Amino acid sequence: MSAEPVLEARGVTLSFGPTPALRGAELAVQRGEILAIMGPSGSGKSTLLHCLAGILTPEGGEVRFAGQRLDTMPEQARSALRRDRFGFVFQFGQLVPELTAVENVALPLLLARTKRAAALAQAREWFGRLGLDGLEGRRSGELSGGQAQRVALARALVTRPDVVFADEPTGALDSLTGEQVMDLLVATAREQGATVVVVTHEPRVAACADREVVVRDGVVRSLVGGGLSS
Repeated sequence: MSAEPVLEARGVTLSFGPTPALRGAELAVQRGEILAIMGPSGSGKSTLLHCLAGILTPEGGEVRFAGQRLDTMPEQARSALRRDRFGFVFQFGQLVPELTAVENVALPLLLARTKRAAALAQAREWFGRLGLDGLEGRRSGELSGGQAQRVALARALVTRPDVVFADEPTGALDSLTGEQVMDLLVATAREQGATVVVVTHEPRVAACADREVVVRDGVVRSLVGGGLSS
């Protein structure tokens, strides 16, 4: 792993109205690391992920990606990063219902102006790898929860992103299917050399990571020897 973190939060603060969500959050994620962010509901863990991904802009502190300030970038530049260098997997997949499975996977490539035929060809390559052969033409309503989440996983990885952000990626799945999805995410990320930041409340999901941190009351605490430290 590189000595310089690929992602950093430095003293990040953010409130929603009068309610503080992050209170000086500090976190460094190394390149190629698989990091699990845990914490109870409302602790600020998803807010922290959204700040690291440039979806939310903190009120205070800094967010850095590859040494550059992410929080001060213009929205157009952050959008380009999210399209070209970041991948996203959410709890309910968030597939576009009007598109077929293969079109959903190809969507990030199409948004990056890859020609349609080439984008679909790259997307199809993922179906065999993720056990989805024969499902290319189905729409989200015709897929099981596990199938839909694997399609979402392929969509997140098709651009070979530097970082994959996964927000409760197994939260809507049964335990066995969730383990299969996490195994696929971890194996493919390691193959591509991608960094993964996964928000979860499930210890079995966190166990797939190289390292775990806990967010409580908007502050990041590291797990050390079964206990917590700041």
